[in-house]
Amino acid sequence: MTSVSRPAPRQVRRDALLNRLSILQAAVSVLCVDPDAGMDAIAARAGLTRRAVYGHFPTRDHLIEEILATGAARIAASLLPLDDTDPRAAIATIGSRLWGEVSHVRATAVLAVRGPYSARIAEVLRPLREVLERVVTVGVASGSFRQDVPAPILARLIEGTALNVLDEASRLGLNSAEGDRLVVITTLSCAGLGWEDAARYVGAPLPGGPPRRGE
Repeated sequence: MTSVSRPAPRQVRRDALLNRLSILQAAVSVLCVDPDAGMDAIAARAGLTRRAVYGHFPTRDHLIEEILATGAARIAASLLPLDDTDPRAAIATIGSRLWGEVSHVRATAVLAVRGPYSARIAEVLRPLREVLERVVTVGVASGSFRQDVPAPILARLIEGTALNVLDEASRLGLNSAEGDRLVVITTLSCAGLGWEDAARYVGAPLPGGPPRRGE
């Protein structure tokens, strides 16, 4: 009786991981062009069958949630630990990294924090939110930020300002440079800086921190 050779379990797992990665990359590419694209278009871009795609992601919502959660985890990992020596530069870096990560999927970015995926994304970003509050606390205590709003409230206001930038970017179709400038200036303005002072931090590297996206 002739035996049939079968792929080793390790090879099967490796192929499955590669397929999953291909699906995620294809989804980002397709959704950037057409936010309403379905699983058929994503499967075609990935070079896989619909059945293969559904084998990894039971629904389109599961796929989008994974894209957003992966991006959120990447943001948190790239910013932690964060040097708060200059709180103004730290806030600028957080805003810029956030924009750099979500701008390529801007049509679904707002869903990450205000849509049905918000609970999971909030949990992934919880360490970063804690860092944001710490940075704002340092900024208020040092006199770098406004003194008329308690630090925990100011941190939430700064976060909300960044989310509003995502809304505007999606509506206006801002390019990467415009979006980066807007998020840095508006978040620092919320913290109490004048717009001209805030503009000095556009594109400025964080002292002692990792390079910004694309550098």
